[in-house]
Amino acid sequence: MKPLKTPISIRVDSDILDKIRGYAEEDDRSLSQYINRVLREYVKKEEERRG
Repeated sequence: MKPLKTPISIRVDSDILDKIRGYAEEDDRSLSQYINRVLREYVKKEEERRG
C-alpha cells in the first residue's frame, strides 16, 4: 500500500525553487515527487545521525 499523501502549502525562496525545479526536470520527476524524495533522504540521514 502506498503511503498517504497530505497536501501542504509552504513558501520557498524563488532562487531555491528555480534550482529544485531544474533538478526535478533533470531527474524526470514532478516537483512534488522530487521534493518528497529529497525530504525522505534528509529524514533518513537525520535518523541515522541521531541513532
